[in-house]
Amino acid sequence: MPPATIRVCLTHALAALRPGALVVGYSGGADSSVLLHALAHDPGARDRGLRAVHVDHGLHADSAAWAQHCRATAAALDVALDVVRVEVDRSGGRGLEAAARSARRAAFARALHSGEILALAHHRDDQAETVLLKLLRGAGPEGLAGMRRLRAFGDGQLWRPLLELPRAALLDYAREHGLRWLEDPSNADTTLRRNFLRAEILPRLRARWPDAQIALAHSALWAGNATDFIEAETRKALAQLQGLDPATLAWRGWLALPDALRDPVLRLWLRELRLDEPAHFHLEELQRQLRDAREDRLPCLRFADTELRRYRDLLYALRPLPAFPADWESAWDGSASLPLPGGGALALSPPRKLEPPLVVRYRRGGERIKPAGSAHTRELRLLLQEAGVPPWLRERIPLVFRDGELVAVGDLFFADAVTNPGMRIRFDPAVAR
Repeated sequence: MPPATIRVCLTHALAALRPGALVVGYSGGADSSVLLHALAHDPGARDRGLRAVHVDHGLHADSAAWAQHCRATAAALDVALDVVRVEVDRSGGRGLEAAARSARRAAFARALHSGEILALAHHRDDQAETVLLKLLRGAGPEGLAGMRRLRAFGDGQLWRPLLELPRAALLDYAREHGLRWLEDPSNADTTLRRNFLRAEILPRLRARWPDAQIALAHSALWAGNATDFIEAETRKALAQLQGLDPATLAWRGWLALPDALRDPVLRLWLRELRLDEPAHFHLEELQRQLRDAREDRLPCLRFADTELRRYRDLLYALRPLPAFPADWESAWDGSASLPLPGGGALALSPPRKLEPPLVVRYRRGGERIKPAGSAHTRELRLLLQEAGVPPWLRERIPLVFRDGELVAVGDLFFADAVTNPGMRIRFDPAVAR
């Protein structure tokens, strides 16, 4: 493949790209050196605005010299370069390779201004390695789609314009233009999984199947198309199953989904709530509990910092609720909001000072109230059941007493004694979910 193909590929790719300044992720290696050089010599890229970012992990003794090489190369091309130093967190148990990758991606995301496009030099050989790694991890269609050519990233987008080209084409370009690049010695460490695939496995695959990398890239494209379809169907299904409260899901409808949708619907739901995603065995356990638990049971699945609880027809997603003193009690005159140890706060709307002050506490059992407009005094236990308040929230609803009489249950039920068109007790359960 002639080196000119790189320039032609980039020109066509730029023409199809939405407006936005370009930021090259520049490591100093051969691949990113080719991408930076080619874009620096493309008038269309210059017209958009072009700069580069180098992430210094500080993991190698020569990392400072590498950063200086990148500065000199960018300056020779008249491209502004930012060098970002990061600390790689090795405490997460993910391994150095994954930790460095995570730190690098986070640095790129922070460096990207609104609407900018991060250009990375991944190529077809990288894609083949990624697909094999994902396959060996048991990934589904989304993982087997490998790296996407264009996707949302940080405050902008991530663009891989060379993804369809083999690395040989990039090396030909580098040699023709006399480029100098860095060689990271860690690339020769075959204890790292990607390096092992690159050095040991893919050469053997190519020896037997010369077009192996092309085939893997095609498989990634098919998997990507399937993923896009599944994602669209996932969003439709979630919209049908989600309750009026976004943190609820109709669990019977979820169980009835096809296998291809059940997992992605749950994960999309949790992602949009900014909650943790479960492992595969958590999903299997959730389905077992939902199918097998009796109607009067309250199954709860806990993982990471997330809980999934079933109550009646709905599945609730929430953070674990903090402990609180159930015997807490406080006087409240209504002049200011009252923070509650069980989460949230009580307030009068509009605020006013009440004499004598009210008394606020939590349930202790046996409470009764005569709701405004009701002919009878009712047990609070039954009222909360009829209102569909989930059991784990009932003990956190503040009870308001006047002269020993229960006159308000959060902002759910009020006695005639506090019903006033010009004043209302409001309960904001800020952390009760």
